[in-house]
Amino acid sequence: MTRIVAGSAGGRTLAVPPAGTRPTSERVREALFSRLEHLDAVDGARVLDLYAGSGALGLEAVSRGAAHVVLVDAARGAVDVCRRNARSLGLADRVDVVADRVDRYLARVAPADGPAAATFDLVLLDPPYDLADDALAAAVAGVARCTAPGAVVVVERSSRATAPQWPAPLVALADRRYGETQVWFAEHPA
Repeated sequence: MTRIVAGSAGGRTLAVPPAGTRPTSERVREALFSRLEHLDAVDGARVLDLYAGSGALGLEAVSRGAAHVVLVDAARGAVDVCRRNARSLGLADRVDVVADRVDRYLARVAPADGPAAATFDLVLLDPPYDLADDALAAAVAGVARCTAPGAVVVVERSSRATAPQWPAPLVALADRRYGETQVWFAEHPA
């Protein structure tokens, strides 16, 4: 069972897609959001949750005070679950769910040859563990183009994965390991 850990929807359960996703454990989400709140990265933030799955990370952010979240996933089942979760938690007015591949979404909102159409204060990337390093690098490069000064970026992967490369203006902050899960943090300096 997957639940929201804290905030206005704390303790409420989330539906998860029947296959094809790996929800972030409550333990990891609790530690991750403790760190993000210490960095003052959640309250009032505009959040982008890429490879959203059930939407657990983005919905956790909204439950804890983020102003708005965009959940992006390419799988129709995941998109349907994200929408259902946002409605059942009473958070749908602060959640947009986008059915698209991450690379296409980022190409629209953060084109390589022009200004970003949207900027975010917190970006959460929780790709499938088998996502190729070059695909993750391309996603992180797109994210770097749509972060606001002071933004925090988080990448969650297998602890056996290589660390993400942070393109300018992103700068590595820290990393944490929780069993089989590794979490890397970067920031766009203010």
